[in-house]
Amino acid sequence: MTDTVVTAVNHDTKWRKPKKFDTNLLVIGAGSGGLVTAYIAAAVQAKVTLVEKHLMGGDCLNTGCVPSKALIRSAKFLSQLSRASEFGMKTASVDFDFADVMTRVHNIVQTIAPHDSIERYTALGVDVITGTAKIISPWQVEISSAASTRIISTRSIVIAAGAKPFIPCIPGLAAVGYLTSDTVWQLREKPKRLLILGGGPIGCELAQAFARLGCHVTQLEIASRLMSREDTDVSARVLAKFQQEGISVLLAHKALQFCTSNGEKLLIAEYQGQEVRIGFDQVLVALGRTANVTGYGVEEMGITLSPRQTIAINDFQQTNYPNIYACGDVAGPYQFTHTAAHQAWYVAVNALFGAFKKFRTDYSMIPWSTFVDPEVARVGLNEQEAKAQGIAYELSLYPLNDLDRAITDSQAHGFIKVLTQPKKDKILGVTIVGEHAGDLIAEFVLAMKYNLGLNKILATIHIYPTMAEANKHVAGVWKRQHTPQKLLVWLARYHRWCRG
Repeated sequence: MTDTVVTAVNHDTKWRKPKKFDTNLLVIGAGSGGLVTAYIAAAVQAKVTLVEKHLMGGDCLNTGCVPSKALIRSAKFLSQLSRASEFGMKTASVDFDFADVMTRVHNIVQTIAPHDSIERYTALGVDVITGTAKIISPWQVEISSAASTRIISTRSIVIAAGAKPFIPCIPGLAAVGYLTSDTVWQLREKPKRLLILGGGPIGCELAQAFARLGCHVTQLEIASRLMSREDTDVSARVLAKFQQEGISVLLAHKALQFCTSNGEKLLIAEYQGQEVRIGFDQVLVALGRTANVTGYGVEEMGITLSPRQTIAINDFQQTNYPNIYACGDVAGPYQFTHTAAHQAWYVAVNALFGAFKKFRTDYSMIPWSTFVDPEVARVGLNEQEAKAQGIAYELSLYPLNDLDRAITDSQAHGFIKVLTQPKKDKILGVTIVGEHAGDLIAEFVLAMKYNLGLNKILATIHIYPTMAEANKHVAGVWKRQHTPQKLLVWLARYHRWCRG
């Protein structure tokens, strides 16, 4: 075999392809996308190298999904105590220390950590290296650790470098100091006045959790409503709950400048042309996340970025170098742990077996949930997206205050909203607001993936009394809306005839 010369797209530098490779696949980053890619590669007997410079498990385990849900659960327990009278109790109280709650959060992270550990993945057959990776050619990665630097050759490279919190350029922000979803977990003293910038999923989840833990929370959002990707009725439900729980939600407010006056930290914001001054003790920046695209050879290699400053990929997860792939938050278009894992299957299969067959990544059924109370979950289109895209739909709405289990649990609030094709039971999208919405949505994800309509859900037995019955009831709403009226008239006549 002779050496092959490859020229990268829009790049003049040429590299020699090695005759032999140290590994089949080298993965940069051990978050959800990188771990699943490495797992699949090892499972099909490929030699795979996984490089992580910080913590195994990535953002989800260490600073994202796991710690935030642990904090939310503790906060929810406190909120349920405040509702004691709804459950037939005269009073209920608890003595707690904020530091103990945060210790619980860290303990839960440590309990789950072995699932993503070096030891586990080594046992699975993955060569795990702790160090900093840098792509130096389409087939070579330089790995630096405290002890040494070495170069590993590989047939394919997978970039799964994740993302980091977006920090806006607001004058004075650095001077007053700020928290992010990465650093907030280091708190041991409860902030008396917590200012949160951002009304998206991260900002909303943390705003409610800290408010329930006893912080006075002010949430600032530049848009006219919270969670603007959801329908307006969803945003309204969340806003009403936040206001009921004492969160000061400031919508249509633009942050202008941070400063300190007489020892007090202040944000100067603009609302309807007027200046608003907001005092706080700690500020948490929750304005989304940006892809990690520097520090490991992307710029030097000329790997193309998208307009959103993520790694640009094609339908097969390939970059402008056919043997360099990307998945997870660094590539988008969704920044969910489960989407990163979903992409990872395509990355592993295409990188290892693409010479025989390649698979286009399927984004048609991407569900997500925001773990506020009331919980919000969605898959497919919602109403505002359908209208924006000019897609005709019919709406079936089932209010959860009608559901027996929701009533017995004193959780009789929220709704399930299903969009279907006109005059058909084919599901276009589902939005659920209410208790266990993230669990209830799974049945609809399955139905949509395998093209099962509402008639199939209606014909499926659901245990009584459960929250899952709501899925059957909303299918019943659709059925009643499509009752054949002419047939009913005929049946009425038939039964009269049967009576004589």
